[in-house]
Amino acid sequence: MRRREFITLLGGAATAWPLAARAQQIERVRRIGVMATLPEGDPMGGRYLVAFREGLQALGWSEGRNLRLDVRRATPDPESIERSAKELIALQPDLVLAPNTPTTAALQKQTRTIPVIFVNVSDPIGSGFAASLSQPGGNITGFLTFEFSIGGKWLELLKEIAARVTKVVVIFNPNTAPYADLFVKPLKVAAASSGVDALVAPVRDISEAESVLAAEAGEANRGLIVMPDAFLLTRRAEVTALTARYRLPAIYPFRAFTEIGGLISYGSDNIGIYRRAATYADSVLRGAKPSELPLQFPVKFELVINRKTAGALGLDVPAAFYWRADEVIE
Repeated sequence: MRRREFITLLGGAATAWPLAARAQQIERVRRIGVMATLPEGDPMGGRYLVAFREGLQALGWSEGRNLRLDVRRATPDPESIERSAKELIALQPDLVLAPNTPTTAALQKQTRTIPVIFVNVSDPIGSGFAASLSQPGGNITGFLTFEFSIGGKWLELLKEIAARVTKVVVIFNPNTAPYADLFVKPLKVAAASSGVDALVAPVRDISEAESVLAAEAGEANRGLIVMPDAFLLTRRAEVTALTARYRLPAIYPFRAFTEIGGLISYGSDNIGIYRRAATYADSVLRGAKPSELPLQFPVKFELVINRKTAGALGLDVPAAFYWRADEVIE
């Protein structure tokens, strides 16, 4: 080979190699761990994961090309959550998506370096996940589900649809909703101003929930408020069945309850939150630090009513209530 040809060939290879290396770096597969507390096949959990995947794909992340999702499912039981958190962190993913407060707490115990993005957390500062709203300060950031003042709004909506209610029972599992009192305080203020008694009833399993509801059903003009709670969400079929059996008008924090027979729900658009979580995942994968990504509040709330359940309870729902609803389930 002539000397000039050899030098030209060598120079071309030197130029091509950095380009190839950069392309390989851009397309290297990144790994996202996903914690889940809803069982496989749960329609709501499936919609959340689809929304997260779609959000990532719109930002250029495609499974099988430059992205891998590792999903680990756990029951709301603390031991199950801790086990799944350990499994995910052992994979050394680029980041982890956490669906609620218990899973975020379990992941925080396992790592202070791997980025964690949460959704559906009510009190990230009080729970020790972040130092402040604008500057989380650690390896955790994400999206809040509610503002605490919504506790009063739940009571207001329940009274509007079931005007005869003079006492409400508030249920939650203290193991999976340690933040519940932050919703209860504004709820009690609203109850006092409207002449309604509010009974706070922690329940740790479905049998305790049934005992509470059965006792209240024996009295007149009772209603039920279900707190945001991973345990009650997972057991929503049993919860809505109990409210139907004891004929209690109830309001829930997630539309998933109303879809299967709950009376009304008012809460944040969780599918939208999962799509927004994909934007933070994209930022982290491209080099952003969770400590610099501010916590985000929900931007959209949904009011859903089940007309069939309202009829079964004999409620005279104002026409204006149906007009205001984002969805009426027939």
